[in-house]
Amino acid sequence: MTLALPDKDDGADRRELLLDRIVDYVLEHGITQLTLRGLATAVGSNNRMLLYYFGSREELIVAALAAAEVRFPSMAAVITSFDASTAPLSERLFSAWATISDPANLPFHRLFFEIFGLAGFERQRFTTFLGEVGTEWVAHVAAVFRQAGVVDAQAELFAHEIVALWRGLQTTLLSGGDLAVIDSAARAATAALLARVTSVDP
Repeated sequence: MTLALPDKDDGADRRELLLDRIVDYVLEHGITQLTLRGLATAVGSNNRMLLYYFGSREELIVAALAAAEVRFPSMAAVITSFDASTAPLSERLFSAWATISDPANLPFHRLFFEIFGLAGFERQRFTTFLGEVGTEWVAHVAAVFRQAGVVDAQAELFAHEIVALWRGLQTTLLSGGDLAVIDSAARAATAALLARVTSVDP
């Protein structure tokens, strides 16, 4: 059964309604077997309108991920909260990980890593997405290290290590690993990294 979209004069509103339904669909079904035809049927639209509003299947998928993140408020705010915090660096890192590892955010992580895996195979179609994934969090974490007095090159290196740690442990969470054990591993690895940062008191 398809759901007819209500008539709307405002294209932006119609796009948002479509996107909301698309997010419902991909959070439930994922994107591995996603086709525009099947998706259009599920959300009460057609291929032509999906392409009109989103440009391509790949752009639609990335838009759906961004919109899905909004449904997980703590995840959507994890980096802005990290930036705005005045707590010691160690507390900021532990707090960010606590948010990322919250079981409530697992549906978002499933979708993110499914899209990330697809992008790895279709790099030319997901160039912007891959660029953002590879640099956005690293840039924010490096900036906080610099604020703590770490020199630029070292701050960048440590930021890559922290983000890689988070990403790796996210996949362990998705595999059904014990949250308490994973959390202990995250804290131990973070503390070990901070012990190498001579200008920061962990």
